[in-house]
Amino acid sequence: MSGTGADILSAMEITLKFGGVVALDGVSVSVPKGAIMGLVGPNGAGKTTLLNAISGVFPLTAGTVTFEGKDVTGVPLHRRVRLGIGRTFQGVELFHDLSVQENMMVGRHHLMRTGVLTGGLFFGPARAEEVAHRRRVEEFIEFFELERYRKKPVGALGYGIQKIVGVARAMCSEPRLLLLDEVAAGLNREEKENLARFMLRLKHSFDVTMIWVEHDVRMVAELTDLVAVLDYGRLVKAGQPEDVLRDPQVRDVFLGPANKDLAGAVRPGA
Repeated sequence: MSGTGADILSAMEITLKFGGVVALDGVSVSVPKGAIMGLVGPNGAGKTTLLNAISGVFPLTAGTVTFEGKDVTGVPLHRRVRLGIGRTFQGVELFHDLSVQENMMVGRHHLMRTGVLTGGLFFGPARAEEVAHRRRVEEFIEFFELERYRKKPVGALGYGIQKIVGVARAMCSEPRLLLLDEVAAGLNREEKENLARFMLRLKHSFDVTMIWVEHDVRMVAELTDLVAVLDYGRLVKAGQPEDVLRDPQVRDVFLGPANKDLAGAVRPGA
C-alpha cells in the first residue's frame, strides 16, 4: 500500500531481523487519518512485531516510518508517545495494585511539565497541573463508563474491565494514532460488543486513527475501514475489508481450507 498526503501513517518496506530470523520482510502499510485498519493473520505472522516497529520498540533493519508527514524511523519509543502514537499490549500491562484512576494518570505522565521540586512540594503550578490532568482523566473515565471502578485496584477487576482500562489509559496519553494489540482477546460476546462501541465512539468523537490486531474476523469485517493480512512476516493483501476477506489467497492463508465462505463475516451489502 503506497502512502498519500492524507495518510497519518506510512510504514514503508519495513524489514526487521533478529539474527537469522526475518520477522518482517518488506511490509508496507498506510493508514488514512481517522480510519480503523485491521491487522490480521495467523499466529506468528508478524502483526505485533509490526506494531512494535511502528511504535519504536525495535529499531528497523530497513524501511521508514512516517507519522503525520514526519520521518520518525529513528525516533525512540518515548518520543513517539509524545508525538501522538499510543499503544496497548496483548497482555494487560497495568499496575494491579493501583486504582483505575491512578493507572490512567500514569498515561498522562509524559504530558506533565512540572519540575521535580515543585511537583514534590505540590504547590502553585504543580497543584494546578495535577488538577487539570485529573479532570481530563475523569472525562475518560466517564467516556469508558468506568465510574463504578474509579477507586478500585485494577487487580480486583474482571479481565474484560481490565482490557477497557488498558484502552482508556492509552487514550489518556492523547494519541492521534492508537495501536491496539488484541484488545478483544479473551473477552466474551457482551464485552466485545462494548469494546466495539467504544472503538467507534473514539473514531467519531476524537477522530483517532487506529491500527488493530485482531483474530475475530467478524469484528474486523464490521468495524474496520481497511484490512491488512500478514503471513510469515510478509504482506499478503491490503485494502477494503470486503475485498480482502473474500480473496482466495487470504482465505487459504489466514482462515484455512475449512473456512472458505466468508460471506457471513463481511459487511451486509458489501
